[in-house]
Amino acid sequence: MAKSPAQRKAEQRERDKLKEEQRLAALLAYRIKIDVFHGTAERLNRVMATCDIEERQDAISRLIHNASRMPDEQLREFLRQP
Repeated sequence: MAKSPAQRKAEQRERDKLKEEQRLAALLAYRIKIDVFHGTAERLNRVMATCDIEERQDAISRLIHNASRMPDEQLREFLRQP
């Protein structure tokens, strides 16, 4: 018996979902769950506004990547700051 358009669409969604799960499985190293207090949230919001970044995750990823480019001593000094 031939499949209905709804059945074909449902199967397509399942294939797409599986592809997305496989893509994430290949790319994702781990997830970080943190509690963010008001002062930290305000500072992150300032960074995002100043740099015109809309997503928190994007801002945090950029901070990590850019900090990792610093020379070791500069990075240590940067992270010693409260």
